[in-house]
Amino acid sequence: MTLRLVVTGTDTGIGKTVFSAALTNALGGYYWKPVQSGLDEETDSQTVMRLGAVPASRILPEAYRLKTPASPHLAARLDRISIDPERLIPPETDAPLVIEGAGGLLVPLNEKLLFADMFARWQIPVILCTRTALGTINHTLLSLEALRNRHIPVFGIVFIGDENVETQRIIAELGGVRSLGRLPQLPAVTSRGLARVFAENFDIARFKDGFA
Repeated sequence: MTLRLVVTGTDTGIGKTVFSAALTNALGGYYWKPVQSGLDEETDSQTVMRLGAVPASRILPEAYRLKTPASPHLAARLDRISIDPERLIPPETDAPLVIEGAGGLLVPLNEKLLFADMFARWQIPVILCTRTALGTINHTLLSLEALRNRHIPVFGIVFIGDENVETQRIIAELGGVRSLGRLPQLPAVTSRGLARVFAENFDIARFKDGFA
């Protein structure tokens, strides 16, 4: 079966799109953002294509493109539509597929459905991106509980930011999760620089080998 991975985060704006770009590039895979909220600036799909040097043919179209940069349930309401979970079916691909969620796990898609509920339906292994800064222990452990309470397979955790050895250690230990590596903050992000930093900080074989 073709490798499929979901990239989510403990919050919005932590760098999971940048990580998704690097991972998609390293895997030679496809990228899919099921729901895009906000179209005035560069979308996440466009960011992944630019920073990951991912060909346009490997950027799969979003199921929903919503105008307002807000929670999907609100952005959809403003666009006078409702997000139908039956349209959020991960596409079949002939190479690895990286799927990126929006914000954190408990972001609502509509009045009754959270992103975590979709992840539970899919049963695709999840990579949880988290900061290394103050407050991340609580946010990360709560996110791991939310995943496990819904029986969602946790592939591993990715830290983003400056190294914080003790924080990274205690999260992995108390969370019972493997650390896949840390993506440092880059002063200026380019596709070449991102690919280099990813190669220096992550073992791509750990992603390709699944849970081995």
